[in-house]
Amino acid sequence: MTAATDDTQNSLNNTEQEASVLFNTEPTDCGHLIGIMTLNTPKSLNALSVDMCQLLAAQLEEWQADDQVVAIVLKGAGDKAFCAGGDIRKLYDSMSTSAPIPNPYATEFFSHEYRLYRQMHFYSKPLILWGDGIIMGGGMGLMAGCSHRIVTERTRFAMPEITIGLFPDASGSWFLQRMPAKTGLFLGLTGAMCNANDALLANLAEYAVASHDYDAVIQRLKQSDWQTLDSASSSNKFHHNSAHSIVGRALAELPVAELSDSKLATYWQPIQKLMNSGGLADIDALLQSDEALVQLNKDFSEDSWTQRAVATYRHGCPVTAALTYALYHKVADLSIEQVLYLEANVAVHCAANPDFKEGVRALLIDKDKDPQWSRSLADCVSVEGQAYIDKHFANPYPKGEHPLEDWLGEEALGSQYVR
Repeated sequence: MTAATDDTQNSLNNTEQEASVLFNTEPTDCGHLIGIMTLNTPKSLNALSVDMCQLLAAQLEEWQADDQVVAIVLKGAGDKAFCAGGDIRKLYDSMSTSAPIPNPYATEFFSHEYRLYRQMHFYSKPLILWGDGIIMGGGMGLMAGCSHRIVTERTRFAMPEITIGLFPDASGSWFLQRMPAKTGLFLGLTGAMCNANDALLANLAEYAVASHDYDAVIQRLKQSDWQTLDSASSSNKFHHNSAHSIVGRALAELPVAELSDSKLATYWQPIQKLMNSGGLADIDALLQSDEALVQLNKDFSEDSWTQRAVATYRHGCPVTAALTYALYHKVADLSIEQVLYLEANVAVHCAANPDFKEGVRALLIDKDKDPQWSRSLADCVSVEGQAYIDKHFANPYPKGEHPLEDWLGEEALGSQYVR
């Protein structure tokens, strides 16, 4: 009997260890609960999968209805990454030349991912990101959906889709557009790696805490006076006794981490000038010329951070650059739901076109790092090339079958929010 019990317990422990997302709660001092969600695939740097999106969405819905749960913390397992992007290997395998359009797995992958982001953006309870380590791609989408973002001295973030022939998805076009001085356009085109101070400047984070102080964050949340919580303030996050305000006060009291200087803060002026140099062809001409970059700003051009970013752009996919530039301008006046809908269209088209598959092959499958892109930048800005780029924004589904179609009408949460 004891052996059977031990075996059962071991089985349960193994199942928990293998789960792609772990969930638990921490009791507060006044009898409420803090929900903890842990992305649990550290070997893949917690890359986001369909399964993880489904688990996160279901748990968020359950905790939404539980009055005992007052706030949720989202973190990654291991000490290397919060989430280094989406799990694109299965997506790559689905991109055969005979795959139908729209690709069924691409529809499943991006629909679940984007539904999760939408759920997070309109979630009524505080979502607290513990953004320690690497954050890229899909991880950036999770970061953007949280209401209170904590970064550490180990935080490194990027949107490096130009290296694989995709585009800054995962709501990337939405949050890149909202960064100051067109720094977001620069990051989308170059995949530049940034740090915690950059995240604070770019409106991607609000708090900086030392990486060894995670337990202090949880303790501070547990010690907060949740008895003062105004239950009627769930739709008014700015109220003094709303859960969001209570979390904000708790996190603001934590010691601030010492961080490296922000490259975006140092070089925002040459970046802005570069991104405002004309159209995409004009930006490309400057990025392709070492001499032009020196003339733009010598310190900027000689910084190893800039040189890595420029090298990534030059080696990157021209179609991605064109899509990034077009999306940056298309989404300026769109709601988050409209942006996600548009990105879903682009993502499904990318899954049917050659560059995404070629980029993944070169970087992750054959690892030769020598992608053969389908078009040059000159091709992309030609009349025929512009028509090709524009096709990515069209609804790829038959009438009435778009999985996110209800986001554009009366069912749009943004519309309901302002009524």
